[in-house]
This record gives sequence, structure tokens and C-alpha cells, in this order.
Amino acid sequence: MAADSIPALVAAQRAFFATHATRDLGFRLAALGRLERAILAHEDRLTRALHQDLRKSAFEAYVTEIGLVLAELRLHRRKLRTWARPRRVPGVLVNFPSTNHIVREPYGVSLVIAPWNYPFELVMNPAIGAISAGNCAVLKPAECAPHTSAAIRDLIAEVFPPEHVAVVEGGTAENQALLDEPFDHIFFTGSPALGRIVMEKAARHLTPVVLELGGKSPCIVDADADLAVAGQRIAWGKAVNAGQTCVAPDYVLVHQAVKAPLVAELAKAFRRMYGDDPRASPDYPRIINDAHTQRLLRLRQDGTVIFGGEADAAERFLAPTLIDGAGPGDAIMQEEIFGPLLPILTYETLDEAIAFVNARPKPLALYFFSGSREHQDRLVARTSSGGVCINDTLIQFANHHLPFGGVGTSGMGGAHGWHSFDAFSHRRAVLRRPTWLELPLRYAPYLGKLGLVKRLLYLP
Repeated sequence: MAADSIPALVAAQRAFFATHATRDLGFRLAALGRLERAILAHEDRLTRALHQDLRKSAFEAYVTEIGLVLAELRLHRRKLRTWARPRRVPGVLVNFPSTNHIVREPYGVSLVIAPWNYPFELVMNPAIGAISAGNCAVLKPAECAPHTSAAIRDLIAEVFPPEHVAVVEGGTAENQALLDEPFDHIFFTGSPALGRIVMEKAARHLTPVVLELGGKSPCIVDADADLAVAGQRIAWGKAVNAGQTCVAPDYVLVHQAVKAPLVAELAKAFRRMYGDDPRASPDYPRIINDAHTQRLLRLRQDGTVIFGGEADAAERFLAPTLIDGAGPGDAIMQEEIFGPLLPILTYETLDEAIAFVNARPKPLALYFFSGSREHQDRLVARTSSGGVCINDTLIQFANHHLPFGGVGTSGMGGAHGWHSFDAFSHRRAVLRRPTWLELPLRYAPYLGKLGLVKRLLYLP
């Protein structure tokens, strides 16, 4: 779609929303059902597209993208009537008698802007929330993943009329044109730098936003951690999608007493998963494009490679790589890595590790491997992050009962399951009063009423 066609598309969606068709729960459920059936019918094409863009295996494409979207769809279809039900809340004495409810209503026309690293899941799951909550939606897939973007375009066109849900492909010009429109809600997933631009644009129209950003997610390994388990789970969390995951372990902070055995376990885990030559493994993905490959090769120069490091820029291949000796001021410790490089740093006390994390922007995820419940509780109580996962990595993202979102520079708002429905819904206060009883206390003249009002307002 040309950038100059975007205003007409948004106007058409606004007109369709004004018909109130999307508010009907039956309409929403039917739309979600059609979408689920279409994804199942397009599964082979989606799998091929993810392989073409990121060389994801069929297993990884399903587990990290297609399967998560289908699970989200089924949850919304099963729970929508319950979620949409008005929730009654208590009244207060000054409003007696009255009934009081919180009613969930759609914002209107929503914009979903998705990144390239999980190019199907990160556009479709927010789209499900928008549809479930009764909105119209414009979806902007990532131009860096063209095969998946085209598959989404065709899928959505098959299921929805454009005045309900539409896809806009393209790059900077299309993004700019979309952000110039007065949407009723924006859901953006991407980098903090781009998130600031989105929020600035949204502020011009006072548009509410959900920002799913990123940052450097630490992985702390305690002295008493099960190192074999930690090594396997950290290696897996770093290697999924070749590290191009917003909640991937960005760096490891390991107690200095167990650094050497942890490094050995990480190396063994990478070899178990991908063999001695990860380039030959059918399960190991590739970097999204040449620019990101070159960026990662520059970051690899910080510190000393102690495992892996093999690269083939022409093939956009970079092996899982462990790096020792990177300093806090090095580029690899200043920017989000978003690739299969894993710096290893050490600490002496847990309080030192906590201080290291707290001295930096709040991360999207925080991982901690420890056998001590006391240490686990202390870490959770004394740090802040979008989410915390104890003795594992990534899996908090897959639980649609948990809110997924950041805090501070890692984002605002949450998504997944009920939280996606909530993110795309306005919570409207509705108070109803009968006319059969009138209390004149609130009406002027007020002489002699203040003492009674004070007593009434502070009744429990």
C-alpha cells in the first residue's frame, strides 16, 4: 500500500467502527474463528516464510511463533465472553442507592507495529487482542522479514475486509504516514530508540500506547546453582532464533567461584544442540540481514572469545559465542546484543550483582539461577524488571496467563491473554441511580450540613 493511501484506509476503518459492528461479541468470536482456521490452512506457507527470512526450523517456527499464536487465539475464543462481562464494584454511601460497573469497551481504530525477530507472532498476538476487544486494526509487519510480511498480508486479506483489519507493508515512508494518523491506540514492539519516536508521535494526538521494548536482560548465576541445568537452559535461551529475542539472556553475571564450570557447561550445551559445526545444523537460525551481521561482528571484538565465534558474513551465520573480559564501558555491554554473543562477567556477592543490575536501565527480563529461596526472594525484592524467571530462561513469555511487558526503558503496558484484551480496552465507569429516592443533602443551601457530610464521607 502506498503511503498516500493510508489516510483513506484509516478513515474507512473509523467509519466501519462507527457502525458498532465490532462491539458485538458474536462478531468478534466469528472473526477469531476465521483467523484460526486460516492460520491452520496457511501453516506450511508461514513455516516456509520464517525459514526464508530467519532460517528457522519447522520446530522453532511452530514453537516460538505459529503455535503461540494458535494458543492465544484459542484462549481468547474460550474466555472472551467472561472477559467482556461488566464487572460490578461496590458503591459508596454518598451515591446510595446506585449500581456501579466497570465496562470494557474498544478504543476504536488501533495500530500494531511489529518487529522482524518474531515477525509472525509479534504482529498476530497483538492483533488478536485488538480484534478480541472489538477494535478495528491496521497491522504493520516488519519490512526486514519480507516473506513473512507477504504471508501475513495474504492471510489477513483472506480473512478480513480491510475496513476491519488491514495490513500495510513498506518501510520508513509507510511507518511515518501511519504515525501521522490519529489512531485511537498504538501497540508497538521494537527498540527503545524507536519506541521514543512512536511515543512522541502518539503524544501529538494524545493516543494511548503500549510499548514492548527491550534492553539488556541479565542472567545471574548463584554459587549454589545447578550448573548443568543452568548451562543447558541459558544456552538454549541464547541460541533460540540465534539470540534475536528481546528477552534473551543478554549477559551472564556468574559468581566468580563457579565461572569456569559454568562456561564448560554452556559450551557442552551448545555442542549438544548444534554439534561442533553449528553452520551445518538444520536447527540453527541465521541473522536477519547483512547490516545486523556486521553490527554483531563489531560487537564480537569486545573482550576475548572463549567459545565459538565462527562466522560467515555472506551466509549471515554467527555461531553461539562466549566472550570473556568485556568491560562495562564496552559497546557489547552498552547496547542490546540481539544476537548469539554472550559476555561472561563475575561477581563476589549477591548484593554486588544486584547493584550492577540496578545501576543500569530496567530490563525487560531478569534471570536468576539459584538453589536458595532466600537469595531468590532478595533478588526479586531488590530489583525491578518487566518480568523475572527463576532457574530458566524465556519460558515466562510462553505463559499467556502472565503479563508480558517492560518497565521504564524496557516498555510500558502488558500483553498476552487477558492482558492483551485489557490493553486494547478502555475501562469505562458506569453508575446507575434510580429516581425513587432523593437525598437533598448535596444541594445548596449548605448551612448546617458540613458536619454530617464529614461523618458520612469517612464511614467505612
